[in-house]
Amino acid sequence: MEKEKVSNNELKALGINDVKILENFSRVANGLLKHGVMDKTQILANLEALIDDPMPYALKKGGKFKNLAETVVQLRKEGKFLKQSRTVFKLKEEIATFPVFGIEHIEVGALAQMKTAIQLPIAVAGALMPDAHQGYGLPIGGVLATTANTIIPFAVGVDIACRMCLSIFDLPASMIDFETDLLKSLLLKNTYFGIGCTTKTHHDSSLFDSKTWGETKVIRNLKDKAYAQLGTSGTGNHFVEWGELTIADGVLNGIPAGTYLALLSHSGSRGFGGSVADYYSKIAMTKTKLPPEAKHLAWLDLDKDEGQEYWIAMNLAGEYASANHHEIHNKIACALNRAPVMMIENHHNFAWQEQLADGTEVMVHRKGATPAGEGVLGIIPGSMSTPGFVVRGKGDATSINSASHGAGRLMSRSAAIKTLDREAIAANLIDKRITLMGSDVDEAPMAYKDIHAVMAAQQDLVEVLASFQPRIVRMADPREKPED
Repeated sequence: MEKEKVSNNELKALGINDVKILENFSRVANGLLKHGVMDKTQILANLEALIDDPMPYALKKGGKFKNLAETVVQLRKEGKFLKQSRTVFKLKEEIATFPVFGIEHIEVGALAQMKTAIQLPIAVAGALMPDAHQGYGLPIGGVLATTANTIIPFAVGVDIACRMCLSIFDLPASMIDFETDLLKSLLLKNTYFGIGCTTKTHHDSSLFDSKTWGETKVIRNLKDKAYAQLGTSGTGNHFVEWGELTIADGVLNGIPAGTYLALLSHSGSRGFGGSVADYYSKIAMTKTKLPPEAKHLAWLDLDKDEGQEYWIAMNLAGEYASANHHEIHNKIACALNRAPVMMIENHHNFAWQEQLADGTEVMVHRKGATPAGEGVLGIIPGSMSTPGFVVRGKGDATSINSASHGAGRLMSRSAAIKTLDREAIAANLIDKRITLMGSDVDEAPMAYKDIHAVMAAQQDLVEVLASFQPRIVRMADPREKPED
């Protein structure tokens, strides 16, 4: 089998025509490729950036491209190799208006980030959900529609396709009080938390029969990691919990009115999604030059290889995240010896090819925001001691068919650890009859916005069908580094 190489034609496409310079670039590029230091996509992206601006590479001590960069700098001083600079994309001067739902609940930093995002030359429309807070690039709770052939890895997010999944059992919610030990043990035996945690047994691993796992080198290299982590949860605000689901009559597929035992989980695509996000966000930031305040909003072109590769990997991460939740729910349902009467799930941190109300084809990024098209079911959680809600989308065009993905943080993790009182947190959990396994002060209910205020701010976006009150909550060990 012929080994992969960086061809002279690929280097010439970067503007390298001098034979001697071409030889130098070829030697370095193929040396890095041969020894597995970088893959071809990374090498070409770095070479393109180097030719555009060699100084960062020339000044980097011990950098892989240092010698090449120094050569280019010297040639420029001699008036040679004066390649036309790559386009530095400018932001739009005028800031387009965008709806902000519950502006009184949103910090200034999140608003500023959304204003920057809407100024991107590829931006078409945007909206900010009431749970919004500051993040990288696009704020968490931000919705951004861009031109149809563009996609922004950091506007999707690091935990690709993070989602909620709810199983409703035809069992009384009172089981939580008279079968507490049983339900606790089901969580302890069938859930796994932590950045590097894995499982040894699987209920259904058929997703790995998909040919998509062989589509790209990045995906192939991550397949074993993804397989080992199937059925696990992350750290930070990820959880699996038992709770009481209160349903009105006739709102959920014929399930009679009542209060049911339900299982709710929150996690995403684990190390697979995180690695995909890290790889392609770096490629995007190398290839798409933007002003400093917008650098994390660099995009990939779906008409080019790296854009198509990311699109394939992101969609696979979505399937994987769903399978991850199903693995957890199926294992617990089997141990309980009872199949759920209904399962509902919805995801955020994703990009969808959609149409705006006027028919414009766009790519809709929902980072910490969930789809709320007309009739679409979803779950919007509160905190470990406050209710979450099963909702039905109303298809509001101004929100770009979106809603919040939760209550949203009121304070940062560091602020929560510094200011919140452990005794007050413990008293709150006792008052709400919450059994907590794992977690720390940074996930305390007081660190989150008032879920009732958040829901009131989006009553035009979703209809509430049922409420879920957490009772037995499992989260990562407090020593684990938050990764949400």
